[in-house]
Amino acid sequence: MKKFTHLFLCAIMIFFLQACHEAPQPKLSLLSKNAVILAFGDSLTYGTGTSPNAAYPAVLQKMTGLTVINAGVPGEETRDSRNRIGEELEKYQPDLVIVCLGGNDFIRKRDPASVKENLVAIIQTIKKSGAQVILVAVPDFKLSLAVPPLYSELGTELKVPVDEHIIADLEGKNEMKSDYIHFNAEGYRLLAENIAAFLKQQHAL
Repeated sequence: MKKFTHLFLCAIMIFFLQACHEAPQPKLSLLSKNAVILAFGDSLTYGTGTSPNAAYPAVLQKMTGLTVINAGVPGEETRDSRNRIGEELEKYQPDLVIVCLGGNDFIRKRDPASVKENLVAIIQTIKKSGAQVILVAVPDFKLSLAVPPLYSELGTELKVPVDEHIIADLEGKNEMKSDYIHFNAEGYRLLAENIAAFLKQQHAL
């Protein structure tokens, strides 16, 4: 009887752990045909390693037929992005913002708590503007290419969709890269393709 009770309790625990792990992300509202998407980030958004028309925002624009603004600044850390986001929102008045930041902070070994604080401020500013937001996680550029837990924490705490796999998966494929960190044209094409798929999954497209 005790053995049965133990197994029953274990089964319940596994069920709840799986339910928590598979909890659906918050969905977005469908974007109109005139919607403006702001791609906000650093060199991975800018397209370092390829030509401007092969950077992921340009490719995403071709794929979706929507206006996609490239607001990537190479080398930028989240503290600088935090200061810049308000100006970009006022200038372009986007309907959706794709935030892809953190890599430069990790390379320079910034405190993860500070990175998270900056991303919280960025996402909250975007939400206050009335725009929708998704967060594309960036791995810590070590051998494991592990994604820091702050991204999933932000998704839960701020109720924003987060993709933790797109960048990390591509970073693990040398044939998709132009150097140690940045992608080549094919890598950025796949990045755009995966972001488009994620937006469809979240009902934005």
